[in-house]
Amino acid sequence: MSEHTYINNDFNDILKGRRSIRQYDPNVKIDRDIMKQILEDTTTAPSSINMQPWRFVVVDTPEGKDKLRPLVGFNSKQSDSSAAMILIFGDLKSFDNAEKIYSKSVEIGGLTEEIKEKQLDRFAQMYDNMPEEGLKQIALIDAGLVSMQLMLVARAYGYDTNAIGGFDRANLAEAFDMDPTRHMPVMIVSIGKAAEEGKQTARLPITDITTWK
Repeated sequence: MSEHTYINNDFNDILKGRRSIRQYDPNVKIDRDIMKQILEDTTTAPSSINMQPWRFVVVDTPEGKDKLRPLVGFNSKQSDSSAAMILIFGDLKSFDNAEKIYSKSVEIGGLTEEIKEKQLDRFAQMYDNMPEEGLKQIALIDAGLVSMQLMLVARAYGYDTNAIGGFDRANLAEAFDMDPTRHMPVMIVSIGKAAEEGKQTARLPITDITTWK
């Protein structure tokens, strides 16, 4: 993979200049090598015991957009004009990758083999006994973290985004060849170059939403 192609390293601008964009320049495409870099940076987000349960489907072809359109309802403007729609799923069987992930951690010096084996034994029992609702909660939290990271990373690469929660959750996974019993749709993030300026939105004051004890 080539070097990062950040065009914006101003964190204040990345954070406070982010807007939810609904109309993109349809002529702007994102090269798949660049998209891979964006997703690689995105996946440095934290996750529960580092199981990284997020799964991405990048819809960037006319055929894919046609398939997605009836599933996104009133968000079709983003789908039609964006460079891509990134479907984000939570993998309810993410622990299947535990050995692979923790062995890599040993390889890069983050864990010893002994600690790896102890942790995997303990976590395996925890995941084996966890009800499905617990697995869904983990997937929602971790996929939410990676979704926010994706939107900030996209700005560093010079692109704009919109987080979309309004879509056909019952049929999204199957429509894009994901196992609906395993892959829970969490969010869709549109990405591209804004064709209109996003609206500035108000935030509640900290005094309204914070208590000190």
